[in-house]
This record gives sequence, structure tokens and C-alpha cells, in this order.
Amino acid sequence: MHITAKIDYAVRTLLEIARAAHAADGAALKSDVIAAEQGIPPKVLESVVGDLRRANLVVSRRGPDGGYWLARPASQITVADVIRAIEGPLASVRGQRPEDVTYGGAAESLQRVWIALRVNIRAVLENVTIEEIAHARLPGFVDTLTEDAGAWARREPSTRK
Repeated sequence: MHITAKIDYAVRTLLEIARAAHAADGAALKSDVIAAEQGIPPKVLESVVGDLRRANLVVSRRGPDGGYWLARPASQITVADVIRAIEGPLASVRGQRPEDVTYGGAAESLQRVWIALRVNIRAVLENVTIEEIAHARLPGFVDTLTEDAGAWARREPSTRK
């Protein structure tokens, strides 16, 4: 799975808004604060926030008292919600959903591999919320997965012939 810069920026934007909402009792967060805190270029942030608004993950208001708020509690926004808002489906094969691809011959069972991949991606991304990340209270299964030494090992393409 490839996490684009835009997805990374979107998650970090929501984390900043969630933290500000928790600390300031619902005060709006201005874009210049988000950009400075997270090192996000202002023009890119504008595009990201536009996508998040269209997906009903954030709301905004212009003016001196304006800024950004979460459209719903951070506990109800998952990382999967953010990815879908920015890039679309969590897993696709040549632009199609895995259940819509078919193969013949030796590749006939490949569709099931793509479906299994999607199930595992969902198992993590649909079960980790913005609130949990913002407050460093990740679900136990994340710790279990990342405690495995193999999780941190970089794998290079095989050069076997």
C-alpha cells in the first residue's frame, strides 16, 4: 500500500484540529497554525482541507474567528475515512475494486489474494481513530503488530533467478 503525501498531510491536519479542539474546548484552528505545526505547504494544505470538507470530515468558517473544526468527534473518524476522502478506495486493482476483477488460467485465484489484502488493510485502518492517534492511545493490536521485529525490517526486491 502506498501512502501518498496528500494522505499523510490529511491525517496530520485532522490530528492537529483534534488536538486543538481538545485543548481549547472547541476553538477553531487556523490554517497557518496547521501548516506551521506540521510543515505542510499552505497551498497543499488548502487543497487537502478542501477534500476533507467535501468528505464532511471538517467544517470551516472564514473571518477573524474562523478556522477549521472536525465535522464529527475525532473518535468517529478513522484513518480509513481519511484515505477514502483523499484517494478513494483502500485497495484497487488497475483502478477497479478487487471484487470486480476476474482472471483466468494460472491467475484465477489471484482475486482472492487482493480481497484478503483489502481485508487486512481494513482491519487496521478502520479500527484506528484520529482521537486515538492524537492522544497516543493506539489500540492494543497496533502495539502487537509493531512489536514484531519483522514489522520494522525493510524488505528489498528478490534478486533470485
